[in-house]
Amino acid sequence: MYFLAVIGGGPAGYTAAERALEQGRSVVLFEQKAIGGTCLNEGCIPTKTLLYSAKTYASACEASRYGVSAVDVTFDYGKISQRKGKVVRKLQAGIRSRLNSAGCVLVQGTAVVSAYAPGRITVSCNGETYESENLLLCTGSVNWCPSLPGLASEHVWSSSDALASTELPASVVIVGGGVVGMEFAVLYSELGLHVDVVELLPEVLGNMDSELVAQLRADLSKRGISFHLGARLKAVSGHDVFYEQGGEDKSLSGDKILVCMGRRPNLSAVGCLDLQMEKSGVRVDAAMRTSLPNVYAAGDITGFSMLAHTAVREAEVAVSQMLGGKDEMRYDAVPGVVYSNPELAGVGETEKSLHEKGIAFRLYKLPLAFSGRFVAENEAVNGLCKIVAHSETGRILGVHLLGNGASEIINTAALAIEQRLTVSQWKQSVFAHPTVGEILKEALCQAGIDFPAVR
Repeated sequence: MYFLAVIGGGPAGYTAAERALEQGRSVVLFEQKAIGGTCLNEGCIPTKTLLYSAKTYASACEASRYGVSAVDVTFDYGKISQRKGKVVRKLQAGIRSRLNSAGCVLVQGTAVVSAYAPGRITVSCNGETYESENLLLCTGSVNWCPSLPGLASEHVWSSSDALASTELPASVVIVGGGVVGMEFAVLYSELGLHVDVVELLPEVLGNMDSELVAQLRADLSKRGISFHLGARLKAVSGHDVFYEQGGEDKSLSGDKILVCMGRRPNLSAVGCLDLQMEKSGVRVDAAMRTSLPNVYAAGDITGFSMLAHTAVREAEVAVSQMLGGKDEMRYDAVPGVVYSNPELAGVGETEKSLHEKGIAFRLYKLPLAFSGRFVAENEAVNGLCKIVAHSETGRILGVHLLGNGASEIINTAALAIEQRLTVSQWKQSVFAHPTVGEILKEALCQAGIDFPAVR
């Protein structure tokens, strides 16, 4: 009898296993494919590896702006893809080594819950059964594709297909302007491909700050990415994409059609469990408990926040509860990042969300050109920092950044929200100079930027 059975070896799964093992508890972890889950194998890490190569190439092409001569700059996508594989394998080995050293029992195969009683849960895998006191379901999510004509074609890619390819297509039509679609758009555009983005909504990246998203889209449009917004996909035929926009039927053509229309929770391991479900996935409370005693869920299977770092924290909360702790999940300080070029990042409330909730706030806004480090490293490029704070208490409610370096800076902002800092408290922090991160303090301190309360 194990203390904990974990189904799914992604960020939630291996984090939960490590935390329980640290407390001297026995753990069995089941993984159907490769350790690390979607994030490491078909998501976060491979895309960021490819994007870094593309950014390096783009930087070399623009080196003359910085007084550096780089002649006849080229790239080899086959070698870029090989490096991506090497990075993934290295990180896989590191996770597996940590789990093995800690005494985790790793089982490769398709697991399913075959029997349930509170405190005695049976998981079947590879013809064997394993019993545990507690169960954590963290089987992640799968690519979702609508049932439309022509999508089952060799010309149509999922994000997994795109990452697996060792060759670049001649051109790409990307269906879906969410985070995944936008990152692939930047990747292919920086490597010289013509890219079209077809998005159903009036704007891409609907959950991010609307002002910064509009600036990012305008910047990417200047670099050659074509956006088709408010466009409803109707069908695909060969290399052609058919859609409706503004009451008119239109079409686009691309060598490959990359469908990035979201993901759905993977419920394949639930088996005999009669779990309560939400519209988005498995229902959980703030302690990550499902409707059944001793059964927890974390990560994409809940359908709430499909981010690897959210899954990690949810797993920590779940294990804490199993061990008798009082930890609970908070979602108001979970940062989101789009690894575009420039980067876009945000955490907490936006102006739009505060308007919708009727919460009065103060807005602090400053161009990144007020950062000496940013100006030194970004020729002919600008960015923006926005901070929203409660109008009465001064508590920091949200921070949003457009500009390279945003993915690192946003962690500082998340901590400020997590610790419920006020504007006056955050102003007292000392930021290293010169850093781009100084823009956070500059935005709060700059004369004339303290706007009146907004309702």
